[in-house]
Amino acid sequence: MSERLIPYQPMDLAEPADLVAAIRQRRGGQFINLDRMLLHSVPIAEGWNHFIGEIRNNLALDPKLRELAMCGVAVLNGAEYEFFHHAPPFIKAGGTEQQVQALRLIGQPTFPADLFSPVERDAAELTYQMTRNIKVDSGLMKRLQAALGNTDTVELVSVIAAYNMVSRFLIALDVTPEEHPPE
Repeated sequence: MSERLIPYQPMDLAEPADLVAAIRQRRGGQFINLDRMLLHSVPIAEGWNHFIGEIRNNLALDPKLRELAMCGVAVLNGAEYEFFHHAPPFIKAGGTEQQVQALRLIGQPTFPADLFSPVERDAAELTYQMTRNIKVDSGLMKRLQAALGNTDTVELVSVIAAYNMVSRFLIALDVTPEEHPPE
């Protein structure tokens, strides 16, 4: 295995103390490799921790839809690290192992849409359209707005946009999965 171009910051990093404490608190005490890469830039790590923390913990959006979108972005962008971290919360939020495996086929003709509710299918389609096409079909947006309302629709779009950013960061810097995903 080749040496990392940009090494991870050490697991026992202590400074800047306030930021390190905030990240550890959000993560339940331990850094993940993403944090260790982000901590090369204090402003980026601070902004990321706040923004992604809000997306992960404070949205009105159904957590299952949130994690479905995150997993879908991961698959579409080839960000296995992202999938590794979001498949367990998807199951915790009510998804099944069968659905997790199905999400690996998002955007493909063999995607087993029948395993998902209509709004979940639309969320998967939105994830595909935003990630691959950028432009989104107006009929799809109207269905989502009717099913979810304004706030949840805006939040779903924001999750997909944010996690496209996450996957691009992970892939460009070759951030690799830890041995076990956090609980």
